[in-house]
Amino acid sequence: MRRIGQQSWAEIHCGSMTVEADGWVLTFYNVCDTLDYCDSCYSPEGRAYIFDSLQSYSTDPVELLSTWERARLETLLGTV
Repeated sequence: MRRIGQQSWAEIHCGSMTVEADGWVLTFYNVCDTLDYCDSCYSPEGRAYIFDSLQSYSTDPVELLSTWERARLETLLGTV
């Protein structure tokens, strides 16, 4: 995983951070150093997920993570 952009997770504190992992480009939203939601993600094949708070039927991929997976992802985001 590598960060795309200048600021680290801690420096952003409140805002979005984009990372690349295995060809996927993922943008996560950070609120007070806590992972809030996935803003967007793009697969290497070009498929896309874009967060839209007005779509009540869509599920944020972060909500599908287990507690351990979410904590691990937050740790990884803090180290890139």
